[in-house]
Amino acid sequence: MFTGIIEAIGTIEALQPAGGDYSVKVAVGSLDMADVCLGDSIAVNGVCLTVTALTAKGFSADVSLETVRHTCFSDYRAGRKVNLEKALLPTSRMGGHIVSGHVDGVGTILDRREDGRAVRFRVQAPSQLLKYIADKGSITIDGTSLTVNSIKSDVFELNIVPHTLAGTVLEQYHAGQKVHLEVDLVARYLERLISQPSEAKSESNLSLEFLAQHGFNRA
Repeated sequence: MFTGIIEAIGTIEALQPAGGDYSVKVAVGSLDMADVCLGDSIAVNGVCLTVTALTAKGFSADVSLETVRHTCFSDYRAGRKVNLEKALLPTSRMGGHIVSGHVDGVGTILDRREDGRAVRFRVQAPSQLLKYIADKGSITIDGTSLTVNSIKSDVFELNIVPHTLAGTVLEQYHAGQKVHLEVDLVARYLERLISQPSEAKSESNLSLEFLAQHGFNRA
């Protein structure tokens, strides 16, 4: 699990076919790797990857074909900047929201415009995700926990403050760019709960006769 609070900006060093899927090598920049071991999870642009090797500059991980089919990884090339976050610890502050690192869909940046020192983005989301996106609700864009400022039809708007721009890859976003979207995990579970058909009620054996037989009906 993650919080969506980006810890560092890394760089894709290589993305190569390996045994039917892919292997990625990531240079982690300023990310503290002192406590990272083989098998640990690191979110790369919002995609939870498992560390398979530690390198001088960072780590390597496998990228399954399932992940490639549902993300933008097939478009990534060496030199691509990516958001990085290590897995959540029990002692970590929950500065963002609960993020699983499993991409729900790919969105498209429609435009960006300056708004004072902040930048506003309009993002088009896949139709199947719209029911999970709420005005003032949480959404994850390339691993970054953000607040939806408004939503109309299949387009939602984000207001990104200077600190977030400087500490993530959002500064590089441009019209037409594809981004990873992960909707609020709570919304997904709520949908699952309320969509389940109610179990058929079993017939009750409780009756006045039953109560009388067991000493509960003394009338």
